[in-house]
Amino acid sequence: MSSSDLRLGPSSPLAATDTFARRHLGSAAAEIDAMLAAVGVSSFGELIGQTVPASIRREELLALEGLDPNRPLGEYEALAWLRSLARNNKVLRSFIGQGYYGTLVPPVILRNILENPGWYTQYTPYQAEISQGRLEALLTFQTMISDLTGLPMANASLLDEGTAAAEAMAMAHSIARGKRNTFVAAKSCHPQTIAVLATRAAGYGIELRVEEHPENSLGAEVCGILLQHPATDGSLADLGEIVAAARAAGVVTVLAVDLLALTLVRSPGELGADIAIGSAQRFGVPMGFGGPHAAFLATRDEHKRLMPGRIIGVSRDARGKEAFRMSLQTREQHIRREKATSNICTAQVLLAIMAGMYAVYHGPEGLKAIANRVRLSALTLAEALRRAGHAVQEQPFFDTLAVTAAGRGADQIVAAAADSGYNLRRLDEQRVAIALDETVGVQDLVALLEIFGGPDIDAAALEALAGGLDPALPAPLAR
Repeated sequence: MSSSDLRLGPSSPLAATDTFARRHLGSAAAEIDAMLAAVGVSSFGELIGQTVPASIRREELLALEGLDPNRPLGEYEALAWLRSLARNNKVLRSFIGQGYYGTLVPPVILRNILENPGWYTQYTPYQAEISQGRLEALLTFQTMISDLTGLPMANASLLDEGTAAAEAMAMAHSIARGKRNTFVAAKSCHPQTIAVLATRAAGYGIELRVEEHPENSLGAEVCGILLQHPATDGSLADLGEIVAAARAAGVVTVLAVDLLALTLVRSPGELGADIAIGSAQRFGVPMGFGGPHAAFLATRDEHKRLMPGRIIGVSRDARGKEAFRMSLQTREQHIRREKATSNICTAQVLLAIMAGMYAVYHGPEGLKAIANRVRLSALTLAEALRRAGHAVQEQPFFDTLAVTAAGRGADQIVAAAADSGYNLRRLDEQRVAIALDETVGVQDLVALLEIFGGPDIDAAALEALAGGLDPALPAPLAR
């Protein structure tokens, strides 16, 4: 393989002119030849042969269906080929939940933030002081998180909910100053969160225990406890007693919470929790193949120097003018290195800004209206399923139902739902979970009822049923 072959591909009078190699502003041919000579090889092929073990090298070109491996594609051709692949996908409506929901992106946010290169090019704001607008937007995100969680300190976003939980576990371990080395996660947490915790705990040397009843695991060796609120099966419980018991035992309490639910449910701060984490995805951020999405972490003031990521604050200059700045970069990865509080360096800036602006766009009452509609949709579906002879959880819930279908197992229901264009979640052999969101309409509810089977019910009947239901949560849970 010569240097010219690598840059331009096989020569042909009809070769595409918009190939990557032609457009890439890399080294010139003479410069490439000089570098190859400097390391003592005559070609890239010889260099690769000397550096990449033969056991992991492919001897033949990668063959992809519909493509000639000996003919490089131009950008236009490559995009057309990718579109042809995408047309083979079967796109279903997802009601799986587990922290990922459909959301309605306000057009003004879609056009002016998500599709605006002035915003979407930001990934990690190492020198964010040059953009006061971006810092102000992140401060808005922090303020929203603080208001909803009831905790005074919030950071400027993390990668996703699972890694936020792992950061909270590391915080709890640091708060205990190494004297407690066990972290307990409730079995009712999302499974992907538990998986991330297990990986991070192994690296930190922390013993992770996953318990059905974590309230019974508050011994002297436990540094922290993670509870999902609402639980992964949708159930809502009054966590006040277990949080109080954990505090009395010197155990750091971490709550993984849903931002939309927090407009109706008592906040972690009200419950007495030490740390709140979660995902901001359902606040106007489209699902992106599972993530990452802007996560958040909020805590009490005394723990602020153990927080990962960044905290945006407000300063005043000598003339009294306000300026936004990064008040704390508590990870200090570039200074303390292996002694840093956290190695997290990713702030999902674009997505955090979208979530903050979604909250501003709707306002407190607008968010509550969305939450009430989602809960009312879930209540309506639950009541209709019960009337059709199916079993639905009795404990309070926000947006997610655990349903046992009459006469059919979970696998049958999941398969029938997929055939109808919906993804449902299998909880166990008998139960499936249905997680609703703000995109759900009455026709979706009709379709879901048809999947489970029972007496026919139309949209008008469902709307009449909804009119007789009260979305208010029971007093111990309500905000």
